[in-house]
Amino acid sequence: MAILGSQVSQMIARELIALPPFAEDVAEGLTSRPKSLPSKLFYDHAGSALFEEITRLPEYYLTRTELKILRQRSGEIVLAAGAGITVVELGSGTAAKTCTLLQALARRQIRVPYFPVDISPAALSEARERVEAHCPQSVVRPVVADFGDGFGFLRDIPGRKLVLYLGSSIGNFNPDAAINLLSGIRSELTTGDALLLGTDLVKDASILLPAYDDALGVTAEFNKNVLRRMNRELGANFDLESFRHIARWNAGQSRMEMYLESMRPRQRI
Repeated sequence: MAILGSQVSQMIARELIALPPFAEDVAEGLTSRPKSLPSKLFYDHAGSALFEEITRLPEYYLTRTELKILRQRSGEIVLAAGAGITVVELGSGTAAKTCTLLQALARRQIRVPYFPVDISPAALSEARERVEAHCPQSVVRPVVADFGDGFGFLRDIPGRKLVLYLGSSIGNFNPDAAINLLSGIRSELTTGDALLLGTDLVKDASILLPAYDDALGVTAEFNKNVLRRMNRELGANFDLESFRHIARWNAGQSRMEMYLESMRPRQRI
């Protein structure tokens, strides 16, 4: 989460108008105690590109590790899922790892319907291009969705479903929110459907911290991108150079946390 402060929430609070979802999230986050913003706000076009860059960094082991597992175990996964299934990937991003699983499914069924679901249209466009290029038996049907609005779109996808939620993305949520999210998914699944959940395991802080605070500063730019987005979309005036990216391992909650710390005093909201 990013801990922030600015005049943005005051400006929004004064406007008695219907707000777009991004502005509503900012208003709620910056008027809460402590101030926080949901991770979904990172993923505009620039944020999605920065995250893809993060996944290629030497410090960020998660993507490489999960891809290795999928390569080693995709046959077992599709065997357990059964034949004639549709793949739905939640938070798909650019689907960099998914082709391994889709290719394994293509050896068991002629067509593999694939529904990548993400909040970022730019990431979905890249996902579609990647899958169509490398997995010709897949039929790609992108879905733009905000999980905060629920998972009703799952009931509109026909057939037996294998739902993927990879990348340890479940860790972006506090425990109660994570339970609600998983319960929301379960409520839209029926007999014969399946969920494949990817989660990271606890490691030494010497491994975890660099993964979220890399030497090149890409993760810092990713974190600050939410400020850049507010400047562009909401007319804010954040000086990005006056904020510091912080990554912390919270042992009590068993999770990594990201913050933005102001390097100078600001008006309290």
